[in-house]
Amino acid sequence: MLLPFAILSLAVHSHASPTLFRRTVSALDQAAFAEAQQRDATATRAFSSVPITTSSGQCLAVDELSGDFRANLTPIKVAACDGSTGQQWDVITNGKHNNVAGSMLVVNTLTQACLNFDPRRAAGNTVIMFSCGGRADGSQLHFPLFPFNGTAGPLTLSPENAAGTCLFVTSGNVLDQAPCSASDATQTFTLGASSGNSGTGTGNAQTLTALAASLPTNSVSPVAVSSSSALTTAAPQSTAITGTATTPGAVSRAGGVLDPSAAAEANPVDGTAVKAFSSVALKDASGNCLFVDPTAGDFRENLIPITSKPCDGSQNQAWDIITSGKHNNVANSALIVSSLTQGCLNFDPRRAAGDNVIMFSCGGRADGDGLVTNSQLFPFTAGQANILLAPENANNATCLVVNAAGKLDSTACSADVAGQSFDIV
Repeated sequence: MLLPFAILSLAVHSHASPTLFRRTVSALDQAAFAEAQQRDATATRAFSSVPITTSSGQCLAVDELSGDFRANLTPIKVAACDGSTGQQWDVITNGKHNNVAGSMLVVNTLTQACLNFDPRRAAGNTVIMFSCGGRADGSQLHFPLFPFNGTAGPLTLSPENAAGTCLFVTSGNVLDQAPCSASDATQTFTLGASSGNSGTGTGNAQTLTALAASLPTNSVSPVAVSSSSALTTAAPQSTAITGTATTPGAVSRAGGVLDPSAAAEANPVDGTAVKAFSSVALKDASGNCLFVDPTAGDFRENLIPITSKPCDGSQNQAWDIITSGKHNNVANSALIVSSLTQGCLNFDPRRAAGDNVIMFSCGGRADGDGLVTNSQLFPFTAGQANILLAPENANNATCLVVNAAGKLDSTACSADVAGQSFDIV
């Protein structure tokens, strides 16, 4: 017997957990993925690589293999916050795919796809990740836009192509659609720091400085290598931080405030590590030393840029070179670990040009749960007195060098090995 249409309509609009349409693939078609999900280098980002938390303190998450071969059609899940890239998001207020004032694109940092609502799709399957601009191949349309007032929230995700519709968290912990309701807490979200695993955090997300990328992240751009004549030789500054913070303090990136417990969990000391060198300086061709400022990253002391400053013997300029341990099981390779933060030097070509050389949790997971990643491994053999920082995830063809602004950056390796190497002192 056929069910009356009214009953079917009620079922469609129920808050019950929808049926998930499984589209899991074993691997992406990398060429199609790269074409479909292109990072917008022209975009203005109100938030970059931040979690989006629900009213219950969980995070919106994307699994790149839960959709199709392009990483389109992926559902948005809700899970315990773990700091993984699939739980990180950019909020774009202007760019190639958004020219509407007061609107935002919500872009997943892992896949570069946009949060999308398509009312033409089957009920329970209308809220998906899709190529920004709305075409599967990455070309241009305009429909994954949401109103944005410039704050971290709490706010609702109400697609501009469906007035009166809001995204909400189902009982099955996925994102779906429902009529907007001011009293429904499952329809509110916060941009920025998680409210904490125990639910006792303050949840005070910070508005981040807008970031403007300059190039697609799958390219390696030459940078001007600094020379001794281009950098200051002034006396060392006295503002160096001499120990890892044990109390909350302001940080420059996601979260806005250091969480000492999260930082300790994300960057533990590896008691099994074999160190070729301990607490040494890495001196560039100009005679300056690589420097880490733990307040320049996020609330876990991740995402910290590395700069070059006059050598001063501080812990900010101290490094361990680890040849074996929990996060390095590759012969003739080394981890470059900050003695101060215990984070690893990391090259991530997916990030914006000028921001792809950072300190990150050893093992490659933001919460410290990772094991080994070749984005943190550099060629090294016992007895070396200097090191060429040529990350193994770039096939040793990219080298990390200090650019003209005094920041560690990436460029193509050249025949000038000595000029691109760092002395271990």
